[in-house]
Amino acid sequence: MLPLYKKYWRTFFDIGLVILTLYLVMLGFSKLYQLAAPVFLSFFVFLLIEPLARFLNRKGMAKPFASAISVVLFLVILLGALFAAGLLITTQVIQFQENLPRYTYIVQQHFTEATTYLQQKIDALPPDLTDKLNGYFTDATNVLSTWMVTFFKYMIGVLGSFSSFMANFGIAIILAFFLSMEIKDWRRIAHDKLPKTFKTAYAFLQGNVFKAIGSYLKAQLILISITFVIVLAGLLILQTGNVITLALICALFDLLPLLGVPAILIPWIIYLFIVGNTSLAIGLIILLAVVMVIRQLLEPKITGNSIGVSSAFLMLSFVILSSSVFGIAGLILSPILLILLKELIQQGYLQRWIYLPQEEFIVSPFAASGPSTAGGTVSGDTAGTADSEVTQAPADPDNSSNT
Repeated sequence: MLPLYKKYWRTFFDIGLVILTLYLVMLGFSKLYQLAAPVFLSFFVFLLIEPLARFLNRKGMAKPFASAISVVLFLVILLGALFAAGLLITTQVIQFQENLPRYTYIVQQHFTEATTYLQQKIDALPPDLTDKLNGYFTDATNVLSTWMVTFFKYMIGVLGSFSSFMANFGIAIILAFFLSMEIKDWRRIAHDKLPKTFKTAYAFLQGNVFKAIGSYLKAQLILISITFVIVLAGLLILQTGNVITLALICALFDLLPLLGVPAILIPWIIYLFIVGNTSLAIGLIILLAVVMVIRQLLEPKITGNSIGVSSAFLMLSFVILSSSVFGIAGLILSPILLILLKELIQQGYLQRWIYLPQEEFIVSPFAASGPSTAGGTVSGDTAGTADSEVTQAPADPDNSSNT
């Protein structure tokens, strides 16, 4: 055991330092987001409105007016989409409300039949068994009541979070407008005032990580679209009614961790079994199985290709670990962290930062397995094998980078 520590103590120290740095960065980001959510959201809104503002500015329009037009157009599209979604959902809810008495009557009829049947059977059972069953039923209802209270508290928290998010998003739109107006000044200040190390880090993130993050978001949009199409087609085949609304809700729930499509279809299936509509319940079970299988088959491939990591085990492990440590923020940041580590390996930074005993490896474990998307492969011979190589700073990939 002692020779192992003698040989690898420097490696353990370097890896621990990298992990500590990543942990502090993610922890700091999650805490800053809690304190200044509108500021972070404003950057997202800025990315959406800036292309049009920049285009109008190049055509000769003053930047304040170009930014204002871009923001107004963004608000029109956003409010139009929300109005259309609200109108569609309201129509479907009204239709459901009109059919609710019929649904209630069906449930009451089945409940009456079930209680009559059970009463006939219970009369023939021993008294002690009836008492035990009543005790089990009481325990089950108490547990269900506790779950319902927890669920309603969770929904209240979700609604509060949503209202808070909408308020932050409104502030973020205002901040994005001013940022779009002043972006040239901020870029000039960043170019003149920022240290070279920060410029190099930003150039690395801009050229490698940010593009991969955009690809990841496109991959998630593709997966949601696939879920929407499959659910829509299945509901049309089953002729359930309200197909567009249900498909949209399933697609939106597909974004939520630990929920997804089953959170919508499973309660519906249970209800159908209760009211005796077995054929539709079986059809929804088949639809749910198809959605889950296709999602599990496509998600690692589409998401992995978007961020350059095709291993489903590695991706899921990253998501689980990150979400366990940082919660929802970790779930959001886990793809970014995975992209960052992948780019650090492909660009050869980890080979310089982490010391590896030369005689222990034929090929460095940090060597890229294929051509790098950012230009070239990383050979195993480039692993850090001397203190001078470990302490050497990575070469500036873009000395004239503009922030």
